Amino acid sequence: MKLEDRIRDIPDFPKKGIIFKDITPLLADAEAFKHAIDLMTEHYSDKGIEVVIAIEARGFILGAPLAYNLGAAFVPVRKAGKLPAELISAQYALEYGFDSIEMHTDAHSPGQRVLIVDDLLATGGTMKATIELVERLGGEVIGIAFLIELTDLNGRRHLKDYQIMSLIQY
Repeated sequence: MKLEDRIRDIPDFPKKGIIFKDITPLLADAEAFKHAIDLMTEHYSDKGIEVVIAIEARGFILGAPLAYNLGAAFVPVRKAGKLPAELISAQYALEYGFDSIEMHTDAHSPGQRVLIVDDLLATGGTMKATIELVERLGGEVIGIAFLIELTDLNGRRHLKDYQIMSLIQY
Protein backbone atom coordinates (compact mmCIF):
# COMPACT_ATOMS: atom_id res chain seq x y z
CA MET A 1 0.00 0.00 0.00
CA LYS A 2 1.36 3.43 -0.96
CA LEU A 3 0.54 5.65 1.99
CA GLU A 4 1.59 8.75 0.06
CA ASP A 5 -1.41 8.19 -2.23
CA ARG A 6 -3.60 9.05 0.78
CA ILE A 7 -1.91 12.40 1.50
CA ARG A 8 -3.57 15.48 -0.02
CA ASP A 9 -1.65 18.62 -0.98
CA ILE A 10 -3.36 21.89 -0.05
CA PRO A 11 -1.62 24.82 -1.77
CA ASP A 12 -1.22 28.15 0.01
CA PHE A 13 -2.22 26.83 3.43
CA PRO A 14 -1.84 28.11 6.11
CA LYS A 15 -0.26 30.92 4.09
CA LYS A 16 0.72 31.69 0.51
CA GLY A 17 3.63 29.63 -0.78
CA ILE A 18 3.15 26.70 1.61
CA ILE A 19 1.94 23.34 0.36
CA PHE A 20 0.22 21.74 3.35
CA LYS A 21 0.42 17.94 3.57
CA ASP A 22 -3.09 16.97 4.69
CA ILE A 23 -3.17 13.59 6.43
CA THR A 24 -6.95 13.50 6.90
CA PRO A 25 -7.57 11.34 3.78
CA LEU A 26 -5.18 8.74 5.21
CA LEU A 27 -6.93 8.89 8.58
CA ALA A 28 -10.32 8.51 6.88
CA ASP A 29 -9.14 5.33 5.15
CA ALA A 30 -9.30 2.68 7.89
CA GLU A 31 -7.01 0.29 6.03
CA ALA A 32 -4.36 2.97 5.34
CA PHE A 33 -4.49 4.30 8.90
CA LYS A 34 -4.13 0.78 10.32
CA HIS A 35 -1.27 0.07 7.92
CA ALA A 36 0.62 3.20 9.01
CA ILE A 37 0.22 2.36 12.71
CA ASP A 38 1.16 -1.27 12.05
CA LEU A 39 4.36 -0.22 10.24
CA MET A 40 5.38 2.01 13.14
CA THR A 41 4.50 -0.68 15.66
CA GLU A 42 6.56 -3.28 13.78
CA HIS A 43 9.54 -0.93 13.61
CA TYR A 44 9.56 -0.34 17.38
CA SER A 45 8.16 -3.63 18.71
CA ASP A 46 11.55 -4.96 19.81
CA LYS A 47 12.99 -1.71 21.20
CA GLY A 48 11.62 -1.92 24.75
CA ILE A 49 9.68 1.33 24.48
CA GLU A 50 8.11 2.23 27.84
CA VAL A 51 6.64 5.64 27.00
CA VAL A 52 5.33 7.12 23.76
CA ILE A 53 5.37 10.91 23.78
CA ALA A 54 3.36 12.66 21.08
CA ILE A 55 3.36 16.29 20.02
CA GLU A 56 0.15 18.32 19.78
CA ALA A 57 -2.05 17.85 17.92
CA ARG A 58 -1.72 15.48 14.98
CA GLY A 59 1.02 13.57 16.77
CA PHE A 60 -1.64 12.47 19.27
CA ILE A 61 -3.54 10.69 16.47
CA LEU A 62 -0.51 8.50 15.76
CA GLY A 63 1.01 8.30 19.22
CA ALA A 64 -1.98 6.97 21.16
CA PRO A 65 -2.62 3.84 19.04
CA LEU A 66 1.12 3.26 18.78
CA ALA A 67 1.49 3.39 22.58
CA TYR A 68 -1.44 0.98 22.90
CA ASN A 69 0.11 -1.47 20.43
CA LEU A 70 3.50 -1.28 22.16
CA GLY A 71 2.03 -1.69 25.65
CA ALA A 72 3.57 1.66 26.57
CA ALA A 73 2.37 4.71 28.47
CA PHE A 74 1.16 7.70 26.43
CA VAL A 75 2.25 11.27 27.20
CA PRO A 76 1.05 14.40 25.40
CA VAL A 77 3.32 17.38 24.75
CA ARG A 78 1.17 20.48 24.43
CA LYS A 79 1.38 24.11 23.47
CA ALA A 80 1.76 26.58 26.32
CA GLY A 81 -1.14 26.94 28.72
CA LYS A 82 -2.88 23.62 27.97
CA LEU A 83 -1.58 21.37 30.77
CA PRO A 84 -2.92 21.68 34.33
CA ALA A 85 -0.17 20.29 36.59
CA GLU A 86 3.46 21.16 37.33
CA LEU A 87 5.32 21.37 34.04
CA ILE A 88 8.51 22.13 32.17
CA SER A 89 8.71 24.03 28.91
CA ALA A 90 11.03 24.55 25.96
CA GLN A 91 11.07 27.20 23.26
CA TYR A 92 11.62 26.66 19.55
CA ALA A 93 12.05 29.02 16.63
CA LEU A 94 9.31 29.83 14.16
CA GLU A 95 9.75 31.65 10.87
CA TYR A 96 8.96 34.88 12.75
CA GLY A 97 9.56 34.60 16.48
CA PHE A 98 9.29 31.74 18.93
CA ASP A 99 6.74 29.34 20.37
CA SER A 100 6.91 26.94 23.30
CA ILE A 101 5.73 23.49 24.27
CA GLU A 102 5.14 21.97 27.69
CA MET A 103 5.09 18.61 29.40
CA HIS A 104 4.15 17.56 32.93
CA THR A 105 7.15 17.04 35.20
CA ASP A 106 5.81 13.59 36.16
CA ALA A 107 5.28 12.53 32.52
CA HIS A 108 7.92 9.83 32.73
CA SER A 109 10.57 8.57 35.13
CA PRO A 110 14.32 8.97 34.73
CA GLY A 111 15.80 6.17 32.67
CA GLN A 112 12.57 5.21 30.91
CA ARG A 113 12.86 4.30 27.23
CA VAL A 114 10.97 6.90 25.19
CA LEU A 115 9.69 7.07 21.64
CA ILE A 116 8.63 10.53 20.41
CA VAL A 117 6.01 10.74 17.65
CA ASP A 118 4.70 13.51 15.41
CA ASP A 119 2.93 13.64 12.09
CA LEU A 120 5.52 15.64 10.15
CA LEU A 121 9.23 16.43 10.20
CA ALA A 122 9.86 19.82 8.60
CA THR A 123 12.64 21.94 10.15
CA GLY A 124 12.90 19.80 13.30
CA GLY A 125 12.44 22.64 15.79
CA THR A 126 9.41 21.25 17.61
CA MET A 127 10.95 17.78 17.84
CA LYS A 128 14.25 19.18 19.13
CA ALA A 129 12.37 21.07 21.86
CA THR A 130 10.46 17.90 22.78
CA ILE A 131 13.70 15.92 23.00
CA GLU A 132 15.03 18.62 25.34
CA LEU A 133 12.01 18.16 27.63
CA VAL A 134 12.39 14.37 27.70
CA GLU A 135 16.09 14.52 28.45
CA ARG A 136 15.68 17.19 31.13
CA LEU A 137 13.44 14.70 32.95
CA GLY A 138 16.04 11.94 32.47
CA GLY A 139 14.28 9.96 29.75
CA GLU A 140 16.24 7.96 27.18
CA VAL A 141 15.13 8.82 23.64
CA ILE A 142 15.18 5.49 21.78
CA GLY A 143 13.72 6.87 18.58
CA ILE A 144 11.67 9.55 16.91
CA ALA A 145 8.96 8.68 14.41
CA PHE A 146 7.05 10.63 11.78
CA LEU A 147 4.36 9.80 9.29
CA ILE A 148 5.82 12.34 6.81
CA GLU A 149 9.25 13.88 6.33
CA LEU A 150 9.84 16.93 4.12
CA THR A 151 13.43 16.14 3.10
CA ASP A 152 14.10 19.50 1.40
CA LEU A 153 13.77 21.26 4.75
CA ASN A 154 16.54 19.05 6.21
CA GLY A 155 15.04 18.73 9.68
CA ARG A 156 17.30 15.72 10.27
CA ARG A 157 20.28 18.05 10.70
CA HIS A 158 18.93 19.10 14.11
CA LEU A 159 18.20 15.50 15.10
CA LYS A 160 21.33 13.72 13.87
CA ASP A 161 22.07 12.09 17.22
CA TYR A 162 18.76 10.20 17.21
CA GLN A 163 17.27 7.26 15.34
CA ILE A 164 14.67 8.70 12.94
CA MET A 165 11.92 6.77 11.20
CA SER A 166 9.57 8.35 8.66
CA LEU A 167 7.04 6.41 6.62
CA ILE A 168 6.67 8.90 3.77
CA GLN A 169 9.31 11.24 2.36
CA TYR A 170 8.73 14.19 0.06
